[in-house]
Amino acid sequence: MSKAIQTCFKRYEKKYFLTDEQYRMFKEKTASFVKPDDYGSYTICNIYYDTDNYSLIRASLEKPVYKEKLRVRSYGVPGENGTVFVELKKKYDGVVYKRRITMKNSEAQVFLKGFKTGGELSRIGREIDYFQSFWQTVPKAFIAYDREALQGTENSDLRITFDTNLRYRLDRLDLAAGDDGERITDNDLILMEVKMPDSCPLELSKVLSELKIKPASFSKYGECYKSHIMNNNRNSVKKEMYLSA
Repeated sequence: MSKAIQTCFKRYEKKYFLTDEQYRMFKEKTASFVKPDDYGSYTICNIYYDTDNYSLIRASLEKPVYKEKLRVRSYGVPGENGTVFVELKKKYDGVVYKRRITMKNSEAQVFLKGFKTGGELSRIGREIDYFQSFWQTVPKAFIAYDREALQGTENSDLRITFDTNLRYRLDRLDLAAGDDGERITDNDLILMEVKMPDSCPLELSKVLSELKIKPASFSKYGECYKSHIMNNNRNSVKKEMYLSA
């Protein structure tokens, strides 16, 4: 029996960068209360949507109390008729809210262009449709990474993930086009994310403190924008201003 697909999330998310040694020690010291999740290791592929002038990510990088983003996600390369998740992710006062619907990859592209794909939209579908009608976003960046996922043995709502090989591309913005890309960062650190419904478990806090693992402020799309898009976008704006003068 396949696992039920979760469509709504409300949780706290904390990010950390780990060295290989910290990763090894962390796995050893948490083995008594976490285990691999049902999927183990896999590749995550995303298409991030934004306005023509990247207003969503630019606002997000200013660290407001409230921010939101839209992306289409697949686990592995889906193909045209493979299942993808259209996700609206919001963060308010440190709490992350994620709402998503499933579609075929080809249907998701049509839906996000403002066209109906047949059938009645769910409540979350209508929420995403309203977001799109307001912001008029378009595909802006492909971001993929390889993930290892753990969950709590006693509390499955506790999730810990390790992401490596963060990569991007700014062309071929279709999840069916493969999971290749250029590296987002030059370092080989492992990005760990701890996802929990409320406060961090005491035993996990002790391990983080013992290994001197400290929280980091990091956004995959944000880093991609700052390192590989921002300067080109500024040059395009300057060119448009020059041509319209």
